Amino acid sequence: MTPAPTVAQIVDHRVFILANTRLQSPPHVPELRLYLADEITPIWRLTEEELDAIGLPPPFWAFAWAGGQALARYLLDNPHEAAGKRAVDFATGSGLVAIAAMKAGAASVLGADIDGFCKAAVEANARENAVAVEFTSLDLLDAAPPRVDLITAGDICYEKPLAARVLAWLKVAHTRGTRVLIGDPGRSYFPREGLAKLAEYQVETTRELEDFAVKRTGVWTFPEES
Repeated sequence: MTPAPTVAQIVDHRVFILANTRLQSPPHVPELRLYLADEITPIWRLTEEELDAIGLPPPFWAFAWAGGQALARYLLDNPHEAAGKRAVDFATGSGLVAIAAMKAGAASVLGADIDGFCKAAVEANARENAVAVEFTSLDLLDAAPPRVDLITAGDICYEKPLAARVLAWLKVAHTRGTRVLIGDPGRSYFPREGLAKLAEYQVETTRELEDFAVKRTGVWTFPEES
């Protein structure tokens, strides 16, 4: 017998996003406007158990995480990092960093995320900011890093196995000549060595998402000699 489809499989992702978020600017990147959840939007109040019961993955795409905000701020303040380059934004979520890269003058940006909702989120957010961002739901970790000029990755170190896998993949990209930028607010599994800090920001967030209302968040890269 064919299993019944989950809500996530039958729901119109774009309609769901528009119904459960509101258009707003992330605190650290006020130039951009994204469809995000907050205390007054319905999805904010859904617990993990409620999401699981209706077949929806955790809506990471509905929030502007600190690492992504720092990366977006860095790209907008340092447009030479993206200008004219072909870029990939790994675990793109809402598309915040990908959109910032396009605003900074990137030739093209591919947002990658295995969550199917992210495609609709990225499309809606890119449209709102008058840029075009490509999207793939393929797990890029299953293959060698793509041959691009720039790979960005924000908030990737919240789980130990994933952090180790992503960082190893990014290191391969670096050794092959790709510029790698990582945004991280001091997650538990962020490495304490082997990376060089490019910038640090005090990123406003919320205690419902993080343990502090403001997170000290760095933008990192691999040092040239590594």
